[in-house]
Amino acid sequence: MKKLYLIILSVFALLNTVVAQELMVKSFVLAPTDITAQTEGRKDLNGDACALVKISFVGDVADVEGNVIKPLVKRNNETWAFMTQESRQMKVVTKDYLPLMVTFGDYGIEKLQSNRTYVLTLAKPSGASETQQMQTLTIKYSPITASVLVDNKFIKGSDGVANTSLPIGQHSYIIACDGYESEEGMVKLKASAPSNLQITLSKEVASMNQTSKTAIPQQAQPQQPVAQPQPVSSMASSSTSGASSNMVGSSTSGSVITIPVKDGISIEMVKVEAGSFNMGATSEMENPYEDEKPVHRVTLTNNYYVGKYEVTQALWQAVMGSNPSSFKGYDLPVEKVSWNDCQDFISKLNAMTGKRFRLPTEAEWEYAARGGKKSRGYQYSGSNTLGDVAWYSDNSGKKTHAVGTKQPNELGIYDMTGNVWEWCQDWYGSYSSSPQTNPTGAVRGSCRVGRGGSWGNSARYCRSSYRGYITPGDRFNRLGLRLVLSE
Repeated sequence: MKKLYLIILSVFALLNTVVAQELMVKSFVLAPTDITAQTEGRKDLNGDACALVKISFVGDVADVEGNVIKPLVKRNNETWAFMTQESRQMKVVTKDYLPLMVTFGDYGIEKLQSNRTYVLTLAKPSGASETQQMQTLTIKYSPITASVLVDNKFIKGSDGVANTSLPIGQHSYIIACDGYESEEGMVKLKASAPSNLQITLSKEVASMNQTSKTAIPQQAQPQQPVAQPQPVSSMASSSTSGASSNMVGSSTSGSVITIPVKDGISIEMVKVEAGSFNMGATSEMENPYEDEKPVHRVTLTNNYYVGKYEVTQALWQAVMGSNPSSFKGYDLPVEKVSWNDCQDFISKLNAMTGKRFRLPTEAEWEYAARGGKKSRGYQYSGSNTLGDVAWYSDNSGKKTHAVGTKQPNELGIYDMTGNVWEWCQDWYGSYSSSPQTNPTGAVRGSCRVGRGGSWGNSARYCRSSYRGYITPGDRFNRLGLRLVLSE
């Protein structure tokens, strides 16, 4: 009898070993706009404010071990664990799965910071498809000052190492640094093991004299003759300095205004009439990301003007006296400009013109890209056929092109998809389902919004609803800007 009992116990233990599985980490990220750690915070034994880890899991989280200030808090499918600052790992214990040890550094977060909220999303292993399974990608890069983007999302690295957790399958990456040739490619993550990349950037070959105002490198010409726009880049004119009205010193023609700058350079801006629209992953947007949801109603109560073209190198040169771009040409969009660089440019431009130019809000950008009141419901800005309106990875030849050489959108605005990413004013944050009036984005954050895709991006990233987020100090040869002027 005793022998039979032991056999039964052994079989039961074996079954438990076979059945019991470890949960998978779908993602572990900082939630830059979530202030729960501050509003519902706790302090550790030393009186210091804790960090908050929200564990998102449809199941029973029995306990969380580590530097946890208990009790745990249950909120629907979330378990909140308040942890001491500088914690580097935690152990999640559930009812039906093996304990899961989570090392934060594996997901690009070296240690927790006080008063910050993080989200740990767990997935059940059983029945998960390949695209739902996650795997770790580690990129070692040189120089260590380079910036890393994976699937056009900025990945924070430290000392030349960046880690991120991604779904199994193909992913794109870009490594870029001032003074070096950027490197891009694809990597396939397999379920069997983490993937590692070693990237060493090469020094940039010396380019043509940036201060020359006459030399323009030969541009690829469109297959059909297209009237070249006037360089649109920067607006300025010392003669209009101190003007009391935004429209002083400007010429108008219907919905388009032209603002002189200097040295024959002017900028054309298209009027966008106030109105309402559905912002985010509307039905025509194929294969959207979660941060494009939920779709929500946005009302813009004021008319505004949007640059007919992306800011050109001619305009940037006229205002700043220098040209940071990798692809040189006065009618090419300026690139390799950070969000901070754009603010300096706009400040100087405003001082020269007496006007109040700025970057668009994310809502203003998307409304204009969709065609405003003239919208026809296209997936891209001006068409459902991307090649008609955009320079992107399939047709760009891995470079920028002269502004205005593709078809415009419904409002007569060019290149709102493709060519270069366009900075927005907003901090990046999650959408709300509630109707919004003149939204300006998150109150705070670590990344600013970029929109429109670029010459190096596939179609998915060029949709009018796609949201990129990049740290304000980063510069890439895919990053540019477009100006807005309030009426």
